[in-house]
Amino acid sequence: MEELVDSFLDYLSVERGLSKNTIASYRVDLRTYLDFINAAGITALSKISKGNITDFMLAQKEKGISPTSISRRLAAMRMFHRFLARERILKLDPTNLIESPKLWKKIPDTLSLNEVEALIAQPDPMDRQGCRDRAILETLYATGMRVSEAVNLKKDNVNLDVGFLRCIGKGNKERVIPLGKKAIHSIQRYLEFSRPKLLKPKTESDFLFLNRSGRSISRQSLWKIIKIYARQAKIRKLIKPHTLRHSFATHLLERGADLRSVQEMLGHSDISTTQIYTHINKDRLKSVHKMFHPRP
Repeated sequence: MEELVDSFLDYLSVERGLSKNTIASYRVDLRTYLDFINAAGITALSKISKGNITDFMLAQKEKGISPTSISRRLAAMRMFHRFLARERILKLDPTNLIESPKLWKKIPDTLSLNEVEALIAQPDPMDRQGCRDRAILETLYATGMRVSEAVNLKKDNVNLDVGFLRCIGKGNKERVIPLGKKAIHSIQRYLEFSRPKLLKPKTESDFLFLNRSGRSISRQSLWKIIKIYARQAKIRKLIKPHTLRHSFATHLLERGADLRSVQEMLGHSDISTTQIYTHINKDRLKSVHKMFHPRP
């Protein structure tokens, strides 16, 4: 079974162009699934039934796994079984007709504009790491990029003269996102003042944001940077890697941006994913109405 999983993941990487992070998640999902199948005494993939898959999903629910995670695991299982059927390793796909668990719409946590300003103000632009960190925070908020996309940015992806950057997102899809004046200024200062000092002598790197060793900064390090500055800014909300991304989308829609444009900048393939931010606006309007209307 393990060899078939490896073949499937190679197919996703080479032919479907899925990112390393997505493939790593699918590997974990399939490992969890196959461990359950093995524990049930099923030694051949051809013996897996629809009932076994339903049992797996129910077992995941009983363990407290969220509907979102269960749906993602079901998606991995479906793709895996369809791959096996297409390769004629299996005659039937047992995942057919299995419905995804209903997803509970969870509104993402966002920062207010004042909280964003306080967060970005924390790094010291006169310090080489502070200068880099200010550029990172400005870029994340100006573009709504994912943290994983920001760490993979190359110098050539950024055109400060035109005011745009080119981002490679999920599925190796490319999108172009505008940069605001503040982000342009912070990146320019970082390139002139900080980045040359982070590079080791006689070395070069194509990546835009570097760590102290002169190599591409990691997702974990960038995430720690955000948490540290949020604590310094005395922000009491739960901060997650995508908090600035969620704030970016919410603030644009609050100020009248159209949903399609926000979808394009976020790199969502389905506009229903972007529509969750409209719920945030509705909740905010409800709270304002309740607070100020004479007959709430």
